[in-house]
Amino acid sequence: MSVGQVTPPVTGKSRCVLITGATGAIGGALAQAYASPTTHLVLHGRNQSSLETLATACREKGASVSLSSAHLTDDSELTAWLDSVCAQHVPDIVIANAGINTHPHDNALEPWDEVQALLDINLKAPIAMAQRLVPAMQARGSGQLVFISSLAGWHGLPTTPSYSASKAGIKAYGEGLRGLLAPHGIGVTVVMPGYVTSPMCNAMPGPKPWEWPPERAANAIQRGVAANRARISFPFPLNFGTWWLAVLPAGLSQWLIKRFGFHHPGGV
Repeated sequence: MSVGQVTPPVTGKSRCVLITGATGAIGGALAQAYASPTTHLVLHGRNQSSLETLATACREKGASVSLSSAHLTDDSELTAWLDSVCAQHVPDIVIANAGINTHPHDNALEPWDEVQALLDINLKAPIAMAQRLVPAMQARGSGQLVFISSLAGWHGLPTTPSYSASKAGIKAYGEGLRGLLAPHGIGVTVVMPGYVTSPMCNAMPGPKPWEWPPERAANAIQRGVAANRARISFPFPLNFGTWWLAVLPAGLSQWLIKRFGFHHPGGV
């Protein structure tokens, strides 16, 4: 299958769900959670072998599936892919899940090329997707956009400053967009997960309290999206603690971050 190719959905499907980063832990679990005989899934991922395996599992649950490996950071390629999707069926739910991380090394700043790539995927690509998809959703009068932020968006972590910035940015964008699009029948949900078992999570420095399996995270996200919740954040203990980091005086928050082992890449 060529990059960006979309196959027509099976007729009679009642909803179309588009998920980027579907070959990641949360994305794959979400695809499986949404897979049903009444759903057409548009799954995006860069690992084609993993994407095909996921598609097979979703088809076994009765879903029809289209696949894409379009470059999300290439404006022309992204536009062509999304226009192709909308020509078949404007997505009912769009989950902009694709994301990457980077970390400081040896007390140095994160490499600039890694920072640029991170901001392109985590922040610019979801906004670019909204730019292409919102007009079609407005014309139809319905739709749901889901942006994946992080509990790291409450307060920047020294272990992942650029990642924290990107997740704070997409949080603010989603919150602003929700009020803007509500009169058009379009819901916007911001998801703020804590630690979810995945290769990305495993590579992150520092402690990982209250880590969830991806299936549990996907179920929480699916329930919240169905209710058009403005924010889905989990797990509660970690969300409660990181929320306080955003409202306490900055000096106290930074003391707490150091106290709990998140003050430098070594996490100790």
